[in-house]
Amino acid sequence: MTVELNSALVTSVEAAAAKAGLVLASTAEGRDFHGQPTAVLQLGLPGAEFAGRSLKLELSQDFKFDKPDLLAQMTAHLAAQAKRLRNPRPECYVTLAGLPIAFGQFQWPFHRSTSGADTYIVHGEMHLADGGTHNLHAKVAASVTLTFAEIVPAMEQPYAETFVYNAVRKTVDLGQLEFLKSGNRQPVPVTTRYYSRWQKKFLFTETNDEERLAYLLRKVYWLSGILGEGKPVWIADPRDAQYLNTTEADLLRMAGHEAGEGLLTLDSEFAAPTPQLLARAPEYQAQLEAALNFTKPQFNESMRAGHANM
Repeated sequence: MTVELNSALVTSVEAAAAKAGLVLASTAEGRDFHGQPTAVLQLGLPGAEFAGRSLKLELSQDFKFDKPDLLAQMTAHLAAQAKRLRNPRPECYVTLAGLPIAFGQFQWPFHRSTSGADTYIVHGEMHLADGGTHNLHAKVAASVTLTFAEIVPAMEQPYAETFVYNAVRKTVDLGQLEFLKSGNRQPVPVTTRYYSRWQKKFLFTETNDEERLAYLLRKVYWLSGILGEGKPVWIADPRDAQYLNTTEADLLRMAGHEAGEGLLTLDSEFAAPTPQLLARAPEYQAQLEAALNFTKPQFNESMRAGHANM
């Protein structure tokens, strides 16, 4: 059911969505962390084959496109989301170390810290998405400093989701987030160390061709071969390009090479695994277990036994 909201906001988003090839399915009133009203818009792709996949966009009720390029950046965000919605599991990603993960339950927009710190916070969850039923997940609290916030066009979902997701992935890569069956929220600091003012871009991980290629193959294996019933996934994702510090064109170039090697089937910007890639299951499972183990706290057994030299 459509609810009467900020009509100018809804009209602007609907127009941007149309340019991106998306349709507005519904609107509703939500509440932010402090109970203030938000506009919740559900967007989707036209066509029966995409039924059941939707994009939830939540914005402050009083948000306005009153700064240069805000609407253009919203349109670009939605255009990328439209392609991402063609993935069989649009909420799923892969870490550089080989963990398939699913993002969800993010409570946009940011809210100011209630602990007295000069930060903006957004809460969310990340689940291990390997096809199992273990419910291993991490509740996260991504915090953005006031200095970092000055870089962001607006502290709203379309302008922050990409770098927040990548900061979470980077924190997993560093072994600083643990996957549990229950637990408290774990911090994800998003600071200016992830942004180059000189280059005017986000920088998360320096990778070479070998690492990027390995990442692409793992992504297609997990997101298409294991989670997506062999349906193709988007290769030229700018979110992955930012995470790996490369370009969408470079990701496509490498995918094309692997298609020639018989590991992928490539259709425009989308790829699926071949039987040769699926045969690497033991390798990818071993990588997953090693990466998962890396996120677990490690203890010095000699200290546990009371042999510490203090």
